[in-house]
Amino acid sequence: MVKNAATLGRSGVHDFVLLRASALVLASFVLFMVGFLALTPELTFESWHGLFSHTAMKVYTLVSLVALLVHGWIGLWQVLTDYIKPAGLRAFLQFAVNLVLLAYLFAGVVILWGV
Repeated sequence: MVKNAATLGRSGVHDFVLLRASALVLASFVLFMVGFLALTPELTFESWHGLFSHTAMKVYTLVSLVALLVHGWIGLWQVLTDYIKPAGLRAFLQFAVNLVLLAYLFAGVVILWGV
């Protein structure tokens, strides 16, 4: 069996499961945030700060951010593999996408946890 080092999962089935799991996490986060915004009568800094001051919300947000990065990593890898045929250009674009996603992860950690 041929292994591809560029995929996040170990195989196509593993990537499929990761995509579906990350989509479920993202959907639950979006529904939670839409519910919070709809049910908060007046959205102020205090209410927003109160929501994100809880450790559980920080963890939930971080898990959602990681799910977004996994989803983006696999999805963009598939798109680049399908539509960018020159290997050098595809490798460069995959590298650039990975750098941007890692920058998003580090920025998210700093914003959430103030590290």
